Amino acid sequence: MGPYLLLIGLVAVERLAELATARRNTRWSLSRGAVEYGRGHYPAMVALHTALLVGCVAEPLLADRPFLPALGWTALALVIAAQGLRWWCIATLGRRWNTRVLVVPGLPLVAAGPYRLLRHPNYVAVVVEGAALPLVHTAWVTAAAFTLLNLLLLGVRIRCEEDALAHAAPVYRSAVPAEGPAR
Repeated sequence: MGPYLLLIGLVAVERLAELATARRNTRWSLSRGAVEYGRGHYPAMVALHTALLVGCVAEPLLADRPFLPALGWTALALVIAAQGLRWWCIATLGRRWNTRVLVVPGLPLVAAGPYRLLRHPNYVAVVVEGAALPLVHTAWVTAAAFTLLNLLLLGVRIRCEEDALAHAAPVYRSAVPAEGPAR
């Protein structure tokens, strides 16, 4: 269980790094006149992601879940791939990446990196990691609960981002196919 707890600790540190990056990017965006969308769902998102990390620790301890090598190593590979995709998104968006939905007026949509391929690649990373991280140590209840609740929340979040981008760049919906670039 020790290596798994270390993994969860490293993911928690990574989340703190994301929040620091987001705060810095928020200041940059607001100083350039950014408009925030979807403020109401943000606390639920923070609570859900915090609950994921708590569940990843609590379920294996309380339910005495074993480490199953075939499942655990496969899940770990997916977690690492999801982290790579997440940081590719962050690097591609640069100062425009955020945990909030902030749109700086006048900036062009980003169509580079993973956004060449998908509208919302960061959420692919979130979905994969949310299912895989708990499964590294067989926390299947946490994986299932997070996945279900996250899909509901992502429905709200993606609609919010789509509306924000369409408002900022009216050609967004008509010029970009659903499977095309996001920003």
